[in-house]
Amino acid sequence: MRARDPDAAGFAVNEGVRVAWESFGDGAAPVLFVPTWNVVHSRISKMQVASLARRHRVVTYDPRGNGRSDCPATGYRYEDHYRDALAVMDATGLARASVVVASSGVNSAVLLAARHPERVARLVIVGASPALDDREPDPDFWRERERYMGWEKWNAPYWLAHYEDFLWFFMEEAFTEPHSTKPIEDAVGWGLETTPQLLVQGMRERREERFNLRPLLAQVQCPTLVVHGDGDHLSPLDVGAAMADAIPDARLVVFEGSGHRPDIRDPVKFNLLLFDFLSGDEPPHDRRITRAAHRPRPRALYISSPIGLGHVARDLAIANELRRLRPDLEVVWLAQHPITTVLEAAGETIHPASRHLASESAHVESEMGEHELRVFEAWRRMDEVLLANFMLFHEVVRDDRYDLWLGDEAWELDHYLHENPELKSAPYVFMTDFVGWLPMDDGEGSREALLAADYNAENLEQVERYPYVRDAALFVGTAADVVPRSFGPGLPYIPDWVERQFDFPGYILPFEPADYADTERIRRELDLDPKRPLIVATVGGSGVGVYLLRRIAEAFRLLRRNVPDARLLVVAGPRIDPAAIEPVEGMDVVGYVRDLFRTLAACDLAVVQGGLTTTMELVATRRPFIYVPLRGHFEQNLHVVHRLRRYGAPPPTSYEDATPQRLAEEMFERLGRDVTYAPVESGGAARAAELIAPLIEERKGTTASSARVMVG
Repeated sequence: MRARDPDAAGFAVNEGVRVAWESFGDGAAPVLFVPTWNVVHSRISKMQVASLARRHRVVTYDPRGNGRSDCPATGYRYEDHYRDALAVMDATGLARASVVVASSGVNSAVLLAARHPERVARLVIVGASPALDDREPDPDFWRERERYMGWEKWNAPYWLAHYEDFLWFFMEEAFTEPHSTKPIEDAVGWGLETTPQLLVQGMRERREERFNLRPLLAQVQCPTLVVHGDGDHLSPLDVGAAMADAIPDARLVVFEGSGHRPDIRDPVKFNLLLFDFLSGDEPPHDRRITRAAHRPRPRALYISSPIGLGHVARDLAIANELRRLRPDLEVVWLAQHPITTVLEAAGETIHPASRHLASESAHVESEMGEHELRVFEAWRRMDEVLLANFMLFHEVVRDDRYDLWLGDEAWELDHYLHENPELKSAPYVFMTDFVGWLPMDDGEGSREALLAADYNAENLEQVERYPYVRDAALFVGTAADVVPRSFGPGLPYIPDWVERQFDFPGYILPFEPADYADTERIRRELDLDPKRPLIVATVGGSGVGVYLLRRIAEAFRLLRRNVPDARLLVVAGPRIDPAAIEPVEGMDVVGYVRDLFRTLAACDLAVVQGGLTTTMELVATRRPFIYVPLRGHFEQNLHVVHRLRRYGAPPPTSYEDATPQRLAEEMFERLGRDVTYAPVESGGAARAAELIAPLIEERKGTTASSARVMVG
């Protein structure tokens, strides 16, 4: 799913060739992203578009030969690409725009700026790969070789015979930074949307064109920003420095340790640099700055994960305990649906910028199958959503001072703060109830195992390199709840590492279990018939649970043959239409139940997904339950199952086994059964608040930026 969908889309036409464009936002000072050569298309700018479109109109387009644009057999000269850019500007009504371009796209962008200075307000060049002379290219490019090792794969016969292997090699050379698996995979995927024949044709035509960009550089009249990584394997830093020297009003920014595309691998640093450059002498947007000395109350900004509703329940409990310790504390939430449903019902303050958050829940639902969510892959494909949301967070805390940041499984916040520690300006608390991305197939050397280990390794490196980024790290549970696994081959044992890095406040419940021990009293308070067996089915805050709810409803139909007076309450959640569940006699379907734990405490049986919050609330209130983890969901199948086993909860029921007939049998067997769970510790929210509250008084320093600025 995209962080932001286009507001308009269409085609420009250049000499009969259709060039597909998309337009985002309607702000002033429009920005045009000019593509590089047609080995990739416009989605390569995804890490910039959503954030930029909140203040500018942004236009992107696919190069001829890739994406939604036409793929003519010929017409791939730099001159053709330049005319495509001009056609897109005309088709989208861009009389004048700032231009952002990367790699070899610099040739057509400079042509545009030099020939039409009135139409280019500012120019941003990333990883420049210009044609700086008109000499004959390396003749070995066209000849067959006896072997193809390394850059010998930059060869027309090899492209035609082994195109995908060339793409993997080339993209690994483009993204040389460690842990670049996701951008490499993305770029290879985009590369497979064109053909090696078209790429070879383009090389042939550009050889005949004998284009030389050098004389045009001095004709560029607009302010120009040249960004280059000092670890660029495709175009050395000297090339970017030479361009900055040759363009009259240009400056060079070197990203130390970056490869060919710092806009993709260091998107926060790049985006902030881009926003400031595009704004000129003006601030990037209106600011509201409140001097701390005049603020009557300390303030905390709380970011709670929207994937499921369990996080916000414990976060509200912590916030209330913090306010008990610090009655003057104001808590502001940067949150999105469905979390906002709970926060609004609780009377909490939601930051108005929250409406700009890209929906993580919608992305998760776009990845789901039938009771299936391969959450690790879904997370990897959510990169642009997470980056857009971090950029919004940064704007919020930059423009208004907060005395504390709290992130409950706000993985994007944690990741980008560690990548950009210089942006930390307040004490920061990270909370989670699991640590360690684990492969579901678990096959030694499998793709998923290797990728999960790579993600874990990056996280460990970040945390250990910048330990001061997290002022506190809380594992929601005890040390015994940490899954006894390794992070991956050659990586630490998870429990050992977590014990060094985290404090353990115990499990955090939004209630005291002793207050809900009297089931009959709770039923009277909720106006539930104490004589009718009550079954509650709930699947959390996303739409992925609709398939399980349908099976539960059918199982309940079968159960009523043996328990005719049973009642089933189906809590569909905020993102499932109750009408999606076929009616059954004795069943009620509702969308949202405030303080659902009270209803769960009154039930005779619950049938749920494998989410930690709901299952632990059932353990705490000592209710019998059946739980069916999502297929492919490593947290529900590995981390949660380990924890529930420790408390003596029943084993999970697989979705394959959870047929209506089997569910009806399990429901009949467990309905009203006495349970022997280990008690869930109480007071977790208070202990967490006691660990957090002292940070409100602290001010910790940060390191200097890792981006070295050189003026050329």
